[in-house]
Amino acid sequence: MTTTADFSLVFPPHPGWVRTAREAVRTSLKTARRDDLADTALLLTSEAVTEAVNACRGSGCAEPVTPYVEWQGPDTLRVLVHDAAPGLPAVHCLSGDAENGRGLLLIAECAAGWGVCRYGPESGKSVWFELGGLGEAAPRLLGRV
Repeated sequence: MTTTADFSLVFPPHPGWVRTAREAVRTSLKTARRDDLADTALLLTSEAVTEAVNACRGSGCAEPVTPYVEWQGPDTLRVLVHDAAPGLPAVHCLSGDAENGRGLLLIAECAAGWGVCRYGPESGKSVWFELGGLGEAAPRLLGRV
């Protein structure tokens, strides 16, 4: 029997917390015995959390960043990262020598599903992605990015 547990974290918008989010997802994957998703899930978690932290820091937002991790049935991992910064992130076409700005592109290419959404009466948005299940996206990581 595979055991899965949903959880969330709340932390200030500081880059030092990206590793904490990534390690929490790693623990969830180990618990669920889904190590096959680890490389992609950890990369995409890092990208989504970094996107949220950078959005907050760039806009002066001090509200916390909140990653939510949940299992949609036994096989599909969903990670949603919420921040209170204004504006919506977008996928950009970048030159080969650009040093940043590829986070959403990686998420779009490597996840089985993903999106950006707003909810609630206040500013902010969430970036989410899914891995596993019918849309098994993990094998695409090495050959397409």
